[in-house]
Amino acid sequence: MKKMYLAITLKENGKVIGEIFGLLEKNEHKSEDEPADTFSPSWMLNLNYTGKGYAFEAAHAYFDYLFDHKGIRRIYAYTDDYNLPSQKLCKKLGMRQEGFFKEFMSFVNEPDGMPHYENTYLFAILKKEWSEKDKH
Repeated sequence: MKKMYLAITLKENGKVIGEIFGLLEKNEHKSEDEPADTFSPSWMLNLNYTGKGYAFEAAHAYFDYLFDHKGIRRIYAYTDDYNLPSQKLCKKLGMRQEGFFKEFMSFVNEPDGMPHYENTYLFAILKKEWSEKDKH
């Protein structure tokens, strides 16, 4: 498993309203024989369905699956500094902010052709933290 894409659908009719996907990463300090144990998810939801708990429900189920069935030890997510709903989702999932990167990534160019860099937050949670959060 290197990449995993899943559709977010409505239970009542199966309509696709978004996606959740991620990348499995190999720890550089592990041998080639040891399985990768770090996962970086992303989620996107149709704007007509935001604010209704669908992203939380999908991400929570995804995290359960990764931790409980795929042996993932650590999940981390990047989010742009202006993406408040994604930051809120990370916190609701029990993730903690680990970092803030100034002008970290560029996905688009400015009108003059130069890259437009985004300020980015890093959130993460460990399997042991995920297991503990449900006990409280």
